[in-house]
Amino acid sequence: MAQFIYFTGVDITNQLFSLFIIALPVATVAWTVTHEEIFREPREYCIRKSKQKGSVFRKKFFYVFTCEYCFSHYVTALMLVITDYKLLFEDWRGYLISGFAIVWIANVYMSLFALLRTDLKKEGLEAKVEEKKLENK
Repeated sequence: MAQFIYFTGVDITNQLFSLFIIALPVATVAWTVTHEEIFREPREYCIRKSKQKGSVFRKKFFYVFTCEYCFSHYVTALMLVITDYKLLFEDWRGYLISGFAIVWIANVYMSLFALLRTDLKKEGLEAKVEEKKLENK
């Protein structure tokens, strides 16, 4: 039976710190691909393909590139391969737990970024309205 890594010498604080750090590039890549202008054309293509008639597998394949939550699972899988990061356990369970934990933290980051971005856009629009009012007086 596998033991917790914490009890075999790896500090849980380092594991948790790594979790929050690894989730940052996952969130960045997932958000950029699914929301930012640089990937607009490929994303619009994937949206069209995900809505066209065809097999369910084909629709879901293209949908993955339009949903930050879905796409973050694949980015996380790639990050786990690159970093060999495991959380709590040294075996396959460590990969499983870390995978879901990274996805969750990355999606918290993306949600916070979306709220911040919306708030900044709202403030910018309010400032423009005030500016127009002052110009019209």
